Amino acid sequence: MGEPVAILSDVHGNVRALDCVLDDVARRRIRRIVNLGDCLYGPFDPRPAADRLMGLDIPTVSGNEDRILLDAGFPLSQAAGRSLTRTARFTRERLEPRHLAWIASLPLTTTVEDALLCHGTPTDDTVYLLSRVSAGSLALRTGEELDSLLDAVAERLVFCGHDHTQRLAVRGEKLIVNPGSVGCPAYADDVPEAHIVESGSPHARFAIVRSSAGGALSVEWVAVPYDAEAAADEALANGFPDWASWIATGRAE
Repeated sequence: MGEPVAILSDVHGNVRALDCVLDDVARRRIRRIVNLGDCLYGPFDPRPAADRLMGLDIPTVSGNEDRILLDAGFPLSQAAGRSLTRTARFTRERLEPRHLAWIASLPLTTTVEDALLCHGTPTDDTVYLLSRVSAGSLALRTGEELDSLLDAVAERLVFCGHDHTQRLAVRGEKLIVNPGSVGCPAYADDVPEAHIVESGSPHARFAIVRSSAGGALSVEWVAVPYDAEAAADEALANGFPDWASWIATGRAE
């Protein structure tokens, strides 16, 4: 892996959280950053976050809610099996052509040295990799499930996002890292069935992977405080009380 790498995911347009994470990364003098998608979909003006991410010019993959913003029949056709949500319409209507062109350029997966970057699984950005839905919340996947999902992956490192949950798994020589969400610490969803995800606090989250001189890998989980109340106030002012509650509390009660 070489130099330490900061892993970001699921910014969801929350530029306040993103800026605090980037400041923390800079304070630690980490020069390498990767981004695992779901960059802009959210209850905020997405343009500042888009400009920050585009300006970084870092390895970035597409998330399912990046693709939703590009649906050709916007706003009436189906995307990811569902009608485009009000959040998608809100976000799309505020993006400029250059932002949409950047989203359209993002690959489903990419490889950085010995790490595979994906949003969900390596083949499906709508499926959680380390978790599965069980009884309305998330449960750990079995080792056999992970082996099946990663069967075609040659890289020893896999960085994934999508479920906004900081998790780590080891399968043989593979290390799988989910850094959690920069901009959305909790949510409720109905795909593949109704469930909630909660981190328990409003912090902006990311992960750092380092390798020792002997090649051993370590993972550091980071939770950065920021002005989540201001972010929640923006979400509420834009007509998204559910998002406002998730962002302010880190809970989806």
